[in-house]
Amino acid sequence: MLACALALAGTLYAQEPQSAPSGESSSKQAQKETRHGDDFLIRGTVFTPEGLALPGAELRIRRASEKKFQWNDASNSRGDFAIRVKMGADYEVVVRAKGYRDESRVVDAKTGERFKDLVFRMQKQTGKKS
Repeated sequence: MLACALALAGTLYAQEPQSAPSGESSSKQAQKETRHGDDFLIRGTVFTPEGLALPGAELRIRRASEKKFQWNDASNSRGDFAIRVKMGADYEVVVRAKGYRDESRVVDAKTGERFKDLVFRMQKQTGKKS
């Protein structure tokens, strides 16, 4: 009896997994798998002048050739952020936090690299804006 159960279990385990029929063609499935194939990841950390993480800093990103910002995010509790953009352009990253001067960097997303790591060390704002 035990031998029959083991033989049956071995037969079931050795079977090829069958995929459920889907209405999607193989080209659509391949497109889903490569949907982020031309993405570029801008990631980094925002710090205070003392080197502490700065949570809640506002990040805005735009193509360097455009005036309107298209991506917005905020640094997390550890000061980290990550934003996915399309490859093939230069991007301007602007960081803003209350009590600190705005900081910006230009990121070249036209190279063969797939990501860029940035570090923003914010400077205290002196004086008041007019």
